Amino acid sequence: MKLAVFDFDSTLMDGETIDFLAAPLGLEAQVASITERAMAGELDFYKALRARVALLEGLEASRVDEICASLPMMPGAAEVVAGLTERGYTVVCFSGGFRNATKPACQRLGIHADFSNFLHAENGVLTGQVGGEMMYGEAKGDMIVRIQGLLGIGREDTLVVGDGANDLSMFAHADTRVAFCAKPILREAATHCVDTKDLTEILHIVDAL
Repeated sequence: MKLAVFDFDSTLMDGETIDFLAAPLGLEAQVASITERAMAGELDFYKALRARVALLEGLEASRVDEICASLPMMPGAAEVVAGLTERGYTVVCFSGGFRNATKPACQRLGIHADFSNFLHAENGVLTGQVGGEMMYGEAKGDMIVRIQGLLGIGREDTLVVGDGANDLSMFAHADTRVAFCAKPILREAATHCVDTKDLTEILHIVDAL
């Protein structure tokens, strides 16, 4: 058995969920600016997440689910999940984003489990508050160690794929580390880099190991 862990935003999904959610409020540029700096490692991830979610206050929860149901998947997403599963991998998604997006996407893709955050809502409207498993810069690293322990899988049989600074902590616990169309800070920690938006390239990497 082997383990493959994927980031969601800008990795399995072509874009940033929170940027799509900010668009109906006319705040896409403001939120995207914070996202860009957080992914480059210039801002504390926790503080950046809270600041961005606060800007979503007042957005209807039904609109959130509607937007999340139609997010564009990255080219090759379905193929890479199927290919890795056929090769004996348990495939998991870690996201500093939101379960509204990861749950339906991972169900469609056939991913075994997803770990992400929850947007708080009252009376069907977002309050601007957030909580969950992936709010901190070290969260992915902490979670991957726990999953490795549960499955009895070592770092030598672990593949990780991500694009931003908050993926660094999980990169520390895998021998195969793929920076996918990634920020420089993550490329430096990677064993492999994929610079085209085609996740099937990861199957070539795996087959060459």
